[in-house]
Amino acid sequence: MSDHHPAAAGAPPDPRRWVGLFVLLIANFMNLIDVTIVNVALPSMREGLGASDTQIEWVVAAYILAFALGLLPFGRLGDILGRTTLFLWGVAGFTAASALCGLAPNIEFLIIARIIQGLAGAMMTPQVLAIATVTFPPQERGQAFSLFGLSAGLASVCGPILGGLLISANLFGLSWQPIFLVNIPIGIAAVVAGWFLIPRLPGHPSLSNDYVGIALFGLGIMAVVFPIVEGRAYGWPFWAFGMIVAGVALIVAFVFWTRNRAANGQPQLLNYDLITNRQFMFGAFVVTIFASGIPGMFMVISLLLQGGFDFTPLESGLTNTPFSVGVLIASAIAGRFGARYLRTRLATAGALLSFGIGWLHFYIAGVTDMIDHWAFLPPLLIAGIGLGLGFSSLFQLVLANVPQRDAGAGSGALQAFQQVGGALGVAIIGEIFFTHLGNSMAAGSTPHAAFADSTALALWYQVISFGLVLVLAFAFKRPGVSRQAAPQHVAVEV
Repeated sequence: MSDHHPAAAGAPPDPRRWVGLFVLLIANFMNLIDVTIVNVALPSMREGLGASDTQIEWVVAAYILAFALGLLPFGRLGDILGRTTLFLWGVAGFTAASALCGLAPNIEFLIIARIIQGLAGAMMTPQVLAIATVTFPPQERGQAFSLFGLSAGLASVCGPILGGLLISANLFGLSWQPIFLVNIPIGIAAVVAGWFLIPRLPGHPSLSNDYVGIALFGLGIMAVVFPIVEGRAYGWPFWAFGMIVAGVALIVAFVFWTRNRAANGQPQLLNYDLITNRQFMFGAFVVTIFASGIPGMFMVISLLLQGGFDFTPLESGLTNTPFSVGVLIASAIAGRFGARYLRTRLATAGALLSFGIGWLHFYIAGVTDMIDHWAFLPPLLIAGIGLGLGFSSLFQLVLANVPQRDAGAGSGALQAFQQVGGALGVAIIGEIFFTHLGNSMAAGSTPHAAFADSTALALWYQVISFGLVLVLAFAFKRPGVSRQAAPQHVAVEV
């Protein structure tokens, strides 16, 4: 097959662009649904693989962390090697890693496979919008990009239900494994179709990546997250606190290294102009807090429902679904506001999330021997509306104070901070939940009471963090309409 290239300026657009977009959407959907589907399977993995509390945390955190650390360097590598080439390699890697996850003989193997899966997801994700931007003429891009938001919303709704169905069906006696194995035929079809339908976007071999910056940033984040997850298992030894200090030092070294690269006119992993932009860095801090609440919350809710009250995976997935429906509803409504009322919308989102999760906290805190899945519907729906309203307004608000020349890099960096926040949240919430659960069980509490009390305690993290977002929303500068610059698509992962 001969390579084909995007049409030159003035030439008719590629007639295969809509079919090619479908391939991009399928691959993106496969990546997004994997985040939600795994939460439902955690109790089955814990039982089937004999995993410890810490290892179950790593099943979630390892993927998120690998994805976060890979986004920026793989985005740059796409510029160097070619977006389409890296996209196809990413889909192939994600498919292969899914097979490894589904065939994992033990929990250690599964965690390693999840790391590979996260890196492959980071390899393909930054290329998706870049390919669509080049393939579609300006007058069609709005319609094309709207489909990415739709697919993200559908993934958030379908994930818990599909996960519950696959696990409850116990296909071939495989329990949780089909949630990963189902990606294999989808991924193979996406690679084959993409090879023939997606334009070959040439790379720029003269460009270079900041490999020292990648190492400093990656090691710094890992040195902070690792002891938060593992510290409890080792009784919080001195080395755990030493690693956190070393991680902060590596991140500081990354900033100085980036400044030096910028002074010499060399490419940087994160543009130094963004690091010195106080409004952007404040926004990145708020994004990290905002994103830290949700992945860990659904981890503990799934463990509560299935481990504490014997819900089936399908019942657990259906119980969580109102949150995803709320996200989908709010995302559709938020698009109608455009760039108006951004601070008010973010503050409202923080209030809805704090209220909804607070409501859920007080219900779970009062649970004794039985739990009513219908009681989850109103608070989760309210919280989901808050999340869907908050992410779009938050990204727009942060990027409104970024110069247009840095908008693309800023959007990519914010998505990386979003994932880092998710990993930190899983570590912190897991620490709260599993510590209290272990203490409660040791003290002779019944499983019902131990799981309910531990979940209620862990939910305070979300109530406080989203309450903080409510307050910080008004610390942003009021954005000027002419400077609005928002990402075309933000993945809302639940």
